[in-house]
Amino acid sequence: MKEIGGYFELEKMTGQEYHEDMVKLNLGRTGLVYLLKTVGTKVLWVPYFLCDSVTECCKKAGYELKYYHIDENFLPIMEEKLPYGEFIYIVNYYGLLDEMQMLMLREKYTRVIIDNTHAFYQKPTPFAPALYSLRKFFGLSDGAYIYLGGYREKIPLDMLEVDESRDRMKHILGRFEGTASEYYQDMLDNAHSLEDEMVKRMSPLTENLLRGINYDRAKKKREKNYARLQELLGNSNGLQVKMPQGPFAYPYYHKNGLELRKKMAEHKVYVPVYWSNVVETMPQDSLEFDYAANILPLPCDQRYSPEDMDIVAEVLKLCLEELK
Repeated sequence: MKEIGGYFELEKMTGQEYHEDMVKLNLGRTGLVYLLKTVGTKVLWVPYFLCDSVTECCKKAGYELKYYHIDENFLPIMEEKLPYGEFIYIVNYYGLLDEMQMLMLREKYTRVIIDNTHAFYQKPTPFAPALYSLRKFFGLSDGAYIYLGGYREKIPLDMLEVDESRDRMKHILGRFEGTASEYYQDMLDNAHSLEDEMVKRMSPLTENLLRGINYDRAKKKREKNYARLQELLGNSNGLQVKMPQGPFAYPYYHKNGLELRKKMAEHKVYVPVYWSNVVETMPQDSLEFDYAANILPLPCDQRYSPEDMDIVAEVLKLCLEELK
């Protein structure tokens, strides 16, 4: 029987999601497993430059992985023809691969799955299955959108368990009223709790919160902040970058990136090491090691203003002087 009366719960949001028509699942990595089942492959080519949470999820699900290198422009170094029935997983690092490049990659390899974790605002490439993760763009604890790319789902959504997010929100709500450092361990604990998650439908809480986001405002603020960082730091950036739609972060390359991160953290500008497993496992003379260690994803998201970007650039320049 439906409960009536008592205290209020979270209000139901009435806005519209950005990718309303896509399949809604719990995580990007489980979304990949869902896509692998959908396209019917058993073998996936993945880049060495990849988070181990993705590869471990695929291995646990029984998929064979083969590996390829990327070039300095983040493009696959591979033969044009894939063995019959095998797929290639293409990561859109920092959203730097635009729609035209994605079309060319789909034409080149035919059987592709695209990781748009860093490119929330980029439209999916026609007939190329893709996944979009939400935690790197918005204050959410989970959630992913899946574009089927013309394939028919092999697992009916109504057969999947519905995820629950209420116990994962402590670090997000805590930082809203406190500081990142206070709730950093809670964030790590939450990330650890997701490691063994199975494929599930998106939680009602996450889906509701997605309807309350002003996506156009967030996109415009990200682009404005990115442009300011490019203006201030472009001449010293070791990468040649262009602005994606609603950018994830501003990728700044420096040959001593690991030390630069530590220095910046002392000034309360926190720059994560994505793909830390690549730093630990790949040869130090490899491009993958170099990019994982030395590209700094500077924050430029909708929480900040161009004036905040001035502070980020000032701190970075100060830390560069300290490293001399």
